Amino acid sequence: MLNKVPLVTLAFWVIKILATTVGETGADFLNFNLRFGLPITSLLAAAVLAIFLVIQMRQDRYVPWIYWITVVLLSVVGTLITDNLSDTFGVSLYMTTIAFAVALAATFIGWYRAEHTLSIHDITSPRRERFYWLAILFTFALGTAAGDLVSEQMGLGYALSGAIFGGLIVVITLGFYAKVINPVLAFWSAYVLTRPLGASMGDFLTQAPKNGGLGYSTTVVSAVFLMVIVGLVIYLTTTRADALEGSSQARI
Repeated sequence: MLNKVPLVTLAFWVIKILATTVGETGADFLNFNLRFGLPITSLLAAAVLAIFLVIQMRQDRYVPWIYWITVVLLSVVGTLITDNLSDTFGVSLYMTTIAFAVALAATFIGWYRAEHTLSIHDITSPRRERFYWLAILFTFALGTAAGDLVSEQMGLGYALSGAIFGGLIVVITLGFYAKVINPVLAFWSAYVLTRPLGASMGDFLTQAPKNGGLGYSTTVVSAVFLMVIVGLVIYLTTTRADALEGSSQARI
């Protein structure tokens, strides 16, 4: 089959960050606004994710709208996994951050031992794609835990936390273009960090002013960000600007 993931372009990172924000605000909307509670919200999100993972896995090439819906759903589920561990079972954010970092590292080790590559531009077999999506899930869960640890438990606040994670992404980007950071390491490091960056953005926009936020509605924030994502996905679908086939972009 052809490659199942898009080129890493500016649109890729914009949609990824917006998707992480929607994952944070969307989970809060289902949990609090609709009063589903964490268990029911988690089951519903996991069921919808399972459906779209099956649809995604059955494709023989990258299909933008299917791919990005799957990413958004993974963002929601990754957020809910961390929230369940910390809120329902009382697991500390230090422990969840360490546990998901270990799980992600184990996924990469298993992936590399099985396929001898971690390139996201060679997702051309079912086994590689399964490793890819498992890694994506752990990046979202790890990013959620790390973001909450820094912004809430360490008390740095959402705005400062967002600035810290954004600054780290800038450093990684400069290191990548200066060719001092391996492309694969740069990509996955940035991918993990976009999760707490997006979550910090979402919390800063939606949390009450007394908690360090701006107090905007989760419904409004989620809807606006989803509209931007939909617009970008429509653009990518019609232009195929992020399709790997025929592109001269260097592989990661």
